Amino acid sequence: MKKKGVKKTVLIILCSLGAVILAAFLSLFLISGIFVPKNYLEPWDKNYAQKFEDPRIQLAAHGLLAANGHNMQPWKIQLDKNDPRVFYLYADSSRMTNEVDPYSRQMMVTQGTFLDYVQVAGEKIGYRTDISLFPNGVYNEKNLRGSMDTKPVAKITLRKTGPLQSPLYNALFVPDTNRGPYKPDALTAAQISRLDSLSEPGLSVKIYQDKADVSRLDDYAMKGAVVESGVQRVMDESARIFRANEYQKNKYRYGFSVEGQGTSGIMVHLLQGLVTLFPSMNSGKAASDLFVKSTQASVDSTPAYVMIQTKDNSRKSQVKSGMLYSRLILEANHLGLAVQPLSQVLEEYPEMRQLYNGIHRDYAPDGGTIQMLVRIGKPVQNVPQTMRRDVMDLIMKN
Repeated sequence: MKKKGVKKTVLIILCSLGAVILAAFLSLFLISGIFVPKNYLEPWDKNYAQKFEDPRIQLAAHGLLAANGHNMQPWKIQLDKNDPRVFYLYADSSRMTNEVDPYSRQMMVTQGTFLDYVQVAGEKIGYRTDISLFPNGVYNEKNLRGSMDTKPVAKITLRKTGPLQSPLYNALFVPDTNRGPYKPDALTAAQISRLDSLSEPGLSVKIYQDKADVSRLDDYAMKGAVVESGVQRVMDESARIFRANEYQKNKYRYGFSVEGQGTSGIMVHLLQGLVTLFPSMNSGKAASDLFVKSTQASVDSTPAYVMIQTKDNSRKSQVKSGMLYSRLILEANHLGLAVQPLSQVLEEYPEMRQLYNGIHRDYAPDGGTIQMLVRIGKPVQNVPQTMRRDVMDLIMKN
């Protein structure tokens, strides 16, 4: 009888413990916002742009899916009041990331990524997009923020052509960055030829997949991550735009989230719940260590790298390099490949200068500027889509 009593007591304890664990998991899911509608993903729906009658807004709705620094989505759109065929793209100075991007080079690259998505979408919905860069003149670098607010990056003029079949259109709706593992397969000659063909005078795509170059670029990528992880003001800048749960993601619709750290599936909600309860899990040393660890995981499964270089580092060249980067992303996706920037070593804050100079000495000895360093390969898995703002939030009030 005593043995039965002990067994019964143990069973009750185990059941109670199981109930406590289950309750804890349910609490984490609720804190994460597992049942909250993901409004921040609405722009990824292929029917989203069709909600708007104005073709300029339709194209902007495609443009905001483009790659952008820190997922800040720093774009503003002004619709021409007098010409329904014309709209203007402005850089949103309120979304600058001054610590990691002190000269706003990445900000300008991000303007270019938007413009190329607009071009590809234009073909699909039946418009040729004529793009004029800095139509009112280039920025006054001594008053950069003021220039961004008053001078457009681009004037876009639409010309009706009728819809065309675009092999790249579907790739607009695939996340631009895949931080997961890549297969060890080298790029084929046909893939390299296609990507090489994207180059143009003063703007080049260079692919590196021999062991020596991959090893050297692995080393640069890791050293860049280590340096960045140790610069507190840069890490703090990233921490300020981290969205810990679904409620925050719906509120802000830009910035970082756990998906960007390679988390997927049910683990997203478990981690979001934990980070919401214990913010220190994603700040300070914990955030720095996680950043280095995730970079190491990326480097360990990188069969090849791509660089985008420009002959000079003018604002126009920076924007054009962004347009080329978007086209690289779309073409890579069309070829069954994925990309992920590992460009910390190209950032211009003082602590990174030695590495910045080193990679330029090794890979741009003629004085050009490396605008992007990107890993490329065949992905092992798909990755979730990231937050996007409502396109109407980009439209400037006239």
